Amino acid sequence: MSGAVARASQMIMGAAFVPHNSEGEIMKRLWMVLALLLAVPFAAVQAWAKVEVNVDLSTQRMHVKVDGRPYATWRISSGRRKYYTPRGTYRPKWLKRMHYSRKYDNAPMPYSIFFRGGYAIHGTNIVSRLGRPASHGCIRLSPSNAATLFNLVQQHGRKNTIIRITGSTDVAYANLPKPRKVKRRLVKRRKYRGRRYARRRHVRHVRHTPRHHRPRFDFLQVYGAVLFR
Repeated sequence: MSGAVARASQMIMGAAFVPHNSEGEIMKRLWMVLALLLAVPFAAVQAWAKVEVNVDLSTQRMHVKVDGRPYATWRISSGRRKYYTPRGTYRPKWLKRMHYSRKYDNAPMPYSIFFRGGYAIHGTNIVSRLGRPASHGCIRLSPSNAATLFNLVQQHGRKNTIIRITGSTDVAYANLPKPRKVKRRLVKRRKYRGRRYARRRHVRHVRHTPRHHRPRFDFLQVYGAVLFR
């Protein structure tokens, strides 16, 4: 903006020292100065109208600014352990409303905003894992928030969008709530009451057995050999 104003001032000073016999040259320079002055406000508006996407891996949050003002804060899921999410400042490379991952079994990636190679910001159906590392390296959002960000980038343009990724997933793991300890319920075992309890149990079982299933006891077969010797 300051460069355009300086250039316009130089042209005005140059037009003041043009000889009087070249009125056409003076009018030409004045028209050029007028065009530059009219272009300055539009250039300022275009430079101000941009989308800033700040991703904090430590808190697993995304902070979005539009025209320098806070727009929204959303939960995300970055790369889990053994999977890396790149850090740095990027601009969107290309957009795709519905993409399927060739690397991970054609997994759906709605509202994808690719910023570095195969890494993208996209929606996910696994909303319950948002707020903690869970992806293969991409940055996940809920489908509605991913659609909102996709429309913002389309509206303002890829050149006017900045993506900044900072933080560490190790800090995110350290900040996760620890699981509660479940108290085990003690179950009392039955005490062994000895042979008497076992004998009674056996008798109760035999008593309820039908008669035709009971074993026959032949008195003569057992004691006949003793009595009739």
